[in-house]
Amino acid sequence: MIMNIASNEISSVIQSINSKLPDLEFKCDEPLRLHTTFKIGGPVSIMFFPGSVSCTTELCDILKKYEITPLIMGNGSNILANDSKLDIVVVNTTKLCNVINTSNINSTEDIIIEAEAGILLSKLAVFAYEHSLSGLEFAHGIPGTLGGAVVMNAGAYDGEMQDVIYNTTAYNIKNGKYTLTAADHGFSYRHSRFSTYNDIVLSSKIRLQKDDKETIKKKMDELSIRRRNSQPLESASGGSTFKRPKEGYAAALIEQAGLKGFSIGGAQVSEKHAGFIINRENATFSDTMAVIEHVQETVLKQCGVSLELELKVVGG
Repeated sequence: MIMNIASNEISSVIQSINSKLPDLEFKCDEPLRLHTTFKIGGPVSIMFFPGSVSCTTELCDILKKYEITPLIMGNGSNILANDSKLDIVVVNTTKLCNVINTSNINSTEDIIIEAEAGILLSKLAVFAYEHSLSGLEFAHGIPGTLGGAVVMNAGAYDGEMQDVIYNTTAYNIKNGKYTLTAADHGFSYRHSRFSTYNDIVLSSKIRLQKDDKETIKKKMDELSIRRRNSQPLESASGGSTFKRPKEGYAAALIEQAGLKGFSIGGAQVSEKHAGFIINRENATFSDTMAVIEHVQETVLKQCGVSLELELKVVGG
């Protein structure tokens, strides 16, 4: 659970962190809309930008002393944030964006890539392609970071993170750093153990296979064309708004309920793909939540299906 920070604590926290981590970049009253793909979100009390794994863990150790549980975010691709002032501390991991190393395991056909949590999945997929490694083609068009993808077991086009994760190094506020094997992640549809706990993903190792570069590139290009043709990539959004229900597909149910193109204020159910709610024109948080709630209520009434949010709502 994200903990609010009192205004009279801010200067004390900054002073304490500056004394131990003088090179750590931070911004006060930083608008979240500048860091989310939805382009919605008010100013947060402090946003930190650690540049290394060690800096991240030291920062969290200091915040722990103040009993502050921060919001951990990467590219903000699945966050819908309130546009009022948010009295929270944010740790932005986008500077943790290095591929640490690769190593052979078992044979030349099985390769491990280790990368930091803040690297974009698209960048990691390109790295894999450049080294003739297959397995991340599905991730090339996902706008999030590796850490966020592990947390929610992100996936597309019949591929998911659980298919490629070898292990993950994370940080627990009580016990420090630890490493999980693939089986210990508790992966399920758009879920992992990190979805439940506030532990921070620091890096992950990914298992890939050697393949022909042209074959890899062809698959990436094919999936890219499918995305462009079917998803509103030209509009600001948080990606798929709802999880896939057991009873079918969210987009199909929303379209069946006659809600394609439905809008309130600047927020709209995409006319291109009903599973996306987009920021059509300066949408507010309340606009977007009103569309979400109307969609949920209408689909439940007309189709008897409860749609669960895939987005993470901050300050709602």
